[in-house]
Amino acid sequence: MARRRFLGIGSASAAAVALGTGVFSATASAQSAEPKGDYPFTLGVASGEPAEDGVVLWTRLAPDPLAADGKGGMPPREITVEYQVALDSRFRRIVHRGSAVAGPELGHSVHPEVSGLSPGREYYYRFRAMGDISPVGTTRTAPPASSMAGSLSFAFVSCQKWDHGHYTAYKHLAEEDLDLVLHLGDYIYEYPIEGDLRGGVPDHLLVETTRLEHYRVRYALYKSDEHLQNAHGRFPWLVTPDDHEVDNNWADELSQDDDPPAKFLSRRAEAFQAYYENMPLRRTSMPAGPDMGLHRRIGYGRLADFTMLDTRQYRDNQACSGRLEEDCDARFDPSRSILGERQRDWLLNGFGDSPARWQVLGNQSPMTQTDNTPGSGTSVWMDPWDGYAADRERVLDAATQRGVRNLVVVTGDRHQNYAADLKADYRDENAPTVATEFVGTSVSTNGDGEDLGADGQRFLEANPHFAFVNEQRGYVRCTLTPEQWQTDFRVVPYVTRPGAPVSTRASFVVEDGTPGVTAKP
Repeated sequence: MARRRFLGIGSASAAAVALGTGVFSATASAQSAEPKGDYPFTLGVASGEPAEDGVVLWTRLAPDPLAADGKGGMPPREITVEYQVALDSRFRRIVHRGSAVAGPELGHSVHPEVSGLSPGREYYYRFRAMGDISPVGTTRTAPPASSMAGSLSFAFVSCQKWDHGHYTAYKHLAEEDLDLVLHLGDYIYEYPIEGDLRGGVPDHLLVETTRLEHYRVRYALYKSDEHLQNAHGRFPWLVTPDDHEVDNNWADELSQDDDPPAKFLSRRAEAFQAYYENMPLRRTSMPAGPDMGLHRRIGYGRLADFTMLDTRQYRDNQACSGRLEEDCDARFDPSRSILGERQRDWLLNGFGDSPARWQVLGNQSPMTQTDNTPGSGTSVWMDPWDGYAADRERVLDAATQRGVRNLVVVTGDRHQNYAADLKADYRDENAPTVATEFVGTSVSTNGDGEDLGADGQRFLEANPHFAFVNEQRGYVRCTLTPEQWQTDFRVVPYVTRPGAPVSTRASFVVEDGTPGVTAKP
C-alpha cells in the first residue's frame, strides 16, 4: 500500500499502513501467548471508531514499555504485524485476516482499518508479531445506517491520573454489557509522576512531558494497568483529548506558561503523535505536525449520532485571567469561540442533516453554566464553555432552530458527576431548557473523593439547573432506546487502595422529545 507522509515540525518521516493476507499457523491459539522477556504486546489491544461494516484495531509493540528513549525496547526497523478477526473466541470461524507494518516512525503502533464485516454484531480479534500472539479482544460493529436499534448502551470516562489512584472503575466497566466506550479527555497527565501510591517508577518519569519520548513512556505507564487494558480489549472506544494530553489549559498555539508559539506547536506536534500512536484512531486522525483531525461523527443507525468535539485546537484564548472570575464581560464576546468557526459550522450543519433520534455530543469540559458562588453575581471558570458563552448560545440555539429532537451532551474534565439542564441563555432565569448534559467524574484524579462535599453543595445552591452533584470516582453508563435515555452514575467509594466495589449512586432519565433531566426513583 502507498505510504502516507507524516509531517512533523522541522522533519518528515514515513508512516506505513500495509494491509495484506497474513496467515496464522493452524495450531496457533490465544492461549499460546505466554509473556516472555521480549513479549511485544505488553500494552494490550484495542478497537475503536466502529462503523456498520468495520472497526479500527490497535496495538503497539513494546517489549520494554518504560524504556527511557520511548522506543519500547523495539529495534529501529519495520515489523510485520498480522491480525485476525473471527466470530468465535477460538478463531475457528475467521472472517478477516491481514497484516500491518509497525515502524519506528509511529512507535511501532498499528491501526488496521477492517471493513467488510456484518453490522451490529460482536467479533473477536488478535495480533501476532515477533513470534508471539496478543491477548484476544472483542469489538462490535454499529447497526445498519437505516435501522432503528431497539437499544444502545455505552459508558463514558475521563481524567485518570495514574499516581492519584487505582483504576478500579475500569475493572467494573469491563464487566458491563456495553456497545461502546467514550473517553472524553485527560487520558494522561503531563505533570511529573509524584508519590508512591502505585509503587515506585523510574526516574525518567519524574519530569513533565514535553518531548515525544516523554509522552510515549507516559502512555506506556498508564496502559500498563491491567484494568485499563481489559476495558480497551472488551469494547470499541471513541476518544478525544482535552488539555493534559498536551499541557494544562492550552488554547490553540498558546501554552499555560506562555511559551513562544513555535516552541509550543513543536511540543503539541509530538504530543499529538504520541496520542495517535496509542489510540484506536483512523488514518483520517493521523496528525500532520501540530494539527490533528479530531472532530468527527459516528452513527449508530437512526437511534443515535455521536459527534466528538475538539475544544482545544481552534479556540480563542481564555477570557479575563483565564481562571475563576466573577462577572467577566469578555466571556460574552460573540467574536470569541471555543470551537472555531469551521468546526462550529460543521457541527451546526450536522444538526440539520442527521435523522438520528438522539444527538450525542462528546465534549471535553462542561457546557452548562457552573456558577461557583451562590447569591448575586456569577463566578465561573474561563476554560470551559462558560468562558465562551456566545458559542454555547449559538450551538444551543441552532439545535432548536434546526429541529434537533434530543440533544444530550456528555462531558468529562470536572472530577465530579453532574446532571444538568442546558438553558438557552443563563442570564435569563426564565430561559427554556433546550438540551441535557451529563458530566462524568474522574476515574482516579484527585483521589478518593466524597459523596457531596462543600464544593458540590455550593454548586447545587448556585445552579438551580443542576439536578445532581456527586464527587466520588467512577464512570457513567447510558442506555438509550427510541423512547428514553437513562443515565446511571456508577461510583466507587475509594481509589487510593485497590478492590473497591461499584454501585449506582443515582439514575436520571430524559424522555424522547422532552429536554432536561428527571430523577429515576
